[in-house]
Amino acid sequence: MLQDVEMLHTKPAITLLDSKLWLDSSSKPLPTFTTYQRIVGKLIYLTITRPDITFVVNLLSQYMHAPTAQHLDMMKCTLRYLKGTIGRGIVMTCNGHTYITGYTDFDWAGNAVDRRYTTGYCMFVGGNFVSWKSKK
Repeated sequence: MLQDVEMLHTKPAITLLDSKLWLDSSSKPLPTFTTYQRIVGKLIYLTITRPDITFVVNLLSQYMHAPTAQHLDMMKCTLRYLKGTIGRGIVMTCNGHTYITGYTDFDWAGNAVDRRYTTGYCMFVGGNFVSWKSKK
C-alpha cells in the first residue's frame, strides 16, 4: 500500500489520529480519487487482523465517492501509522481457560459533522480477541 502512494520512505507515525480531529465537509472533492478508493478498500480488508484501525477506516470509507484533500491526508496518516506498527495484529494463544469477556462503549454525538453517535463492542474468549463491531 505504501508503494501505491509512493510513501515507502516516509517517517512512521506513533499515533493513528489526532484526538481533536475536525473533518470539514465543505472542502472540494479530489479531482481523481481512484487511488483513494483502492487504498481504502485495502484498509477495509486489513481491519480483519488490525482492529485498531477500524474506526479510522470507517471514517475514510464514508467518503469513498467524494473524498477531499483532508481525507487523503488522514489516509496517509493511517498508512504512516501502519508502517510504524508492522508487528501488531491479532495473536491467538492458549491461556488455559475459556472465559468469555465483553466490553462495550459509545460516543454520544461524537461526529461533529452529522452529530450521530458511534457504538461498539468487542468479545474475548480465553483471553483471545474473537469478535468486534462498530456502528454509527
